[in-house]
Amino acid sequence: MKVYLDNSATTRCFDEVRTLMSEIMDKTYGNPSSMHMLGVEAEKYIKYATDTFAKVLKVSPKEILFTSGGTESDNMALIGCAEANCRTGKHIITTKIEHPAVLEPCAYLEKKGYEITYLDVDSSGRVRQEDLLNALRDDTILVSVMYVNNEIGSLQPIEELGKLIKDRNKNTLFFVDAVQGFGKVKINPKRDKIDLMSVSGHKIHGPKGVGILYINDKVKIHPLIYGGGQQRGLRSGTENVPGIAGMAKACEILYKDMDASLERMYGLKQHLINGLYTLEGVSVNGLIRDLQMTEGAGENGSLKVSQDIVKRSAPHIVSASVEGIRAEVLLHSLEDKGIYVSAGSACASNKPSVSKTLKAIGLKQELLDSTIRFSMSVETTYEELDHTLGVLRELLPSLRRFKRR
Repeated sequence: MKVYLDNSATTRCFDEVRTLMSEIMDKTYGNPSSMHMLGVEAEKYIKYATDTFAKVLKVSPKEILFTSGGTESDNMALIGCAEANCRTGKHIITTKIEHPAVLEPCAYLEKKGYEITYLDVDSSGRVRQEDLLNALRDDTILVSVMYVNNEIGSLQPIEELGKLIKDRNKNTLFFVDAVQGFGKVKINPKRDKIDLMSVSGHKIHGPKGVGILYINDKVKIHPLIYGGGQQRGLRSGTENVPGIAGMAKACEILYKDMDASLERMYGLKQHLINGLYTLEGVSVNGLIRDLQMTEGAGENGSLKVSQDIVKRSAPHIVSASVEGIRAEVLLHSLEDKGIYVSAGSACASNKPSVSKTLKAIGLKQELLDSTIRFSMSVETTYEELDHTLGVLRELLPSLRRFKRR
């Protein structure tokens, strides 16, 4: 049985997405900037995608910019806004648990003379509002906080943070990396005081190589890519029509029955966590582990976590530490059984470095290299989770015995 539990790294394209993209590449392959009918037909798909994202986010179509994915969107938000607003100030605030697509541009800006404040998080991976308030200054031009952490699934209080920022200084921009949040939580940029927000197509059952950046129409931002002046001059280059349309189709599908899908995914997450707590030496990281709130003892006196606690984090990510077994060893042992998980962020998992997120939440030293991530999707089933738990129950004792030798 093949079980794919690495959906935070990438998701399988929905069948409808693949069909639509194939049709466009075969029949509607014109350049959307061309004035003939094939170009006009291609441009209609750009409008369809723009209107789709504008509708679900409750924003204006002119505030949607298409990019090559989350990394480009993050870079444009940070570097583009820093360059456009440098006369106002050169202070930026972010957190220690951001994705490399945010942390690396921040490091670049530091070399260019900008001052970056990196906020700590609590043991659940959440920003402390008092820390943000204390860090805000008159010359703070931008605050960057991810909606959902890609490793442990911590859910930031974005609405409260947005209000806090704007109450302190209405001109300070609020950028949210929503690559792991979009389609998993209900997002309203206007309500949450978000000025810029990134989304990636391949995290929502769309294609790779395409994303969006929401930009409030009052935001001053410089483009990173210059050329033919497409997308109002903010990002030149011929638009990826099949990718853009495919991403919009995936968004349309996800939002069609979103409430029911989220409820089901939280049920899956609760089921997986409670199953993991029946395994010797396994603990779950993030908010759930920190609060230690239960509905009572589960199997073998194990911890049993309520859905109320599960819903304080994102519905699709579970980070688990396994005492006495290296993450890489467990990952490949599960792979041999047809189960696919990750050892943290896929964007950095092939690098020999310790997770900044796990260090930031204060995880014990001996568990930093013994943590794996399960990430689900709307396609994940209870049968797959039960199969995974059964395989883990068989694997862990033998892997620990091997280590002791």
